[in-house]
Amino acid sequence: MMDGMAREETRTMKSTSDRSPAVNDSRRAVVPTAPRTRAWATRLVVVGIVLSALNLRPAITSFGALLQEVRDGLGMSGSVAGLLTSVPPLCFAVFGVAAPRLARRFGPGAVVCAGMAAITAGLLIRPYVGAAGTAGFLFASALALMGIAVSNVLMPVIVKRWFPDRVGSMTGLYSMALALGTSAAAALTVPLTRALGGDWRSGLAVWAAPAAAAVLPWIPLVRDRGPAPAEQAPARAEPSPAVRITRSRTAWALAVFFGLQATAAYITMGWMAQIFRDAGVPAGTAGLLLAVTMVMGVPLAFVIPRVATRLSHQGPIVLALGVCGLAGYAGLYFAPAGGAWAWAVLLGVSNCAFPLALTLVGMRARTAAGVAQLSAFAQSTGYLISIPGPLLVGVLYQSSGGWGLPIALMTALMIPQMGVGVLAGRDRTVEDEAAR
Repeated sequence: MMDGMAREETRTMKSTSDRSPAVNDSRRAVVPTAPRTRAWATRLVVVGIVLSALNLRPAITSFGALLQEVRDGLGMSGSVAGLLTSVPPLCFAVFGVAAPRLARRFGPGAVVCAGMAAITAGLLIRPYVGAAGTAGFLFASALALMGIAVSNVLMPVIVKRWFPDRVGSMTGLYSMALALGTSAAAALTVPLTRALGGDWRSGLAVWAAPAAAAVLPWIPLVRDRGPAPAEQAPARAEPSPAVRITRSRTAWALAVFFGLQATAAYITMGWMAQIFRDAGVPAGTAGLLLAVTMVMGVPLAFVIPRVATRLSHQGPIVLALGVCGLAGYAGLYFAPAGGAWAWAVLLGVSNCAFPLALTLVGMRARTAAGVAQLSAFAQSTGYLISIPGPLLVGVLYQSSGGWGLPIALMTALMIPQMGVGVLAGRDRTVEDEAAR
């Protein structure tokens, strides 16, 4: 894939130089090296996108896999644990809104590089807070989640900026890597904890290593604030005006859709393993079931964006994913242990609403600037919407002593998710709606 992008970039630069006969000698001397430099940068961006995506969820799913051990170690109640599962969307909403401004000032590569460094530091510090207890654990988690938040918002921007004609395939690659990292953390955290002596602190801290590796590809791009190869434009091109994003109905529909799918995803990541454990499933198997749910996104996260970009209306995909979610919740209610593997698969398919939402962000705006605004608005507003969900699940579980009411809540939220998803899937752009 990367070689193909490099060859296409070389052809693009060559054709551009051929159309400029008035180039002087000094410029001709530079032309042969420019395609190679830009092709190298394109490859580096692809590697950076993949490694970054791999590290955008282990901070959450590793905690979910060891939720019971962390609760016992820090003396948490069910309500406090529910609060901790609500911290990710809160951080994503608060810090994600600043990402476009930071990217304009420092460049998107520098911001993502800093984000990966924050994830590394947070994951390394979080398990060893000592006397600080829950408060220290929460602070260190927030540091890691801050890095995830800005990277969440800027990934669709980087895709649109560097690969405007490959939004579907690159979003699929990014989403596939994200799902792989999510499922790997869910599946491997418990076995790694046992291999490292059974201490949950070591099992959580180990995920700082891949986060540190994700810093490296972005270091050469820290000072890159110029246009990407895909953004080369005529010298007199006018900058795109800012979009009044709040005037767009599609932007609001996409924000609500993003928020409701995030609610379902973070409830799943934070609580599904505990649901299975309470039904009598062993801890290791419960972690594997969560991993199955997450790993379903690996192939589907690559396929769904590519299919979505070929459709004029993405509503049918929204409805199909929603039906899988409803079936999975029904299974959790009636036979959580008996059909555990089937429910894990169905909920994994349903959670692929996330890569679909990212694809819609890239499709519902025409320019990279519009995508930046839409991404920040949809993700920040969406994550704000998703904050109460995991917390309510914890409160309902604590007060009722069972999973009936929490599962009923999850089922009820799936209906409006399907409705606003159909609205967000209509073929229109936020620029056109804001102008009207």
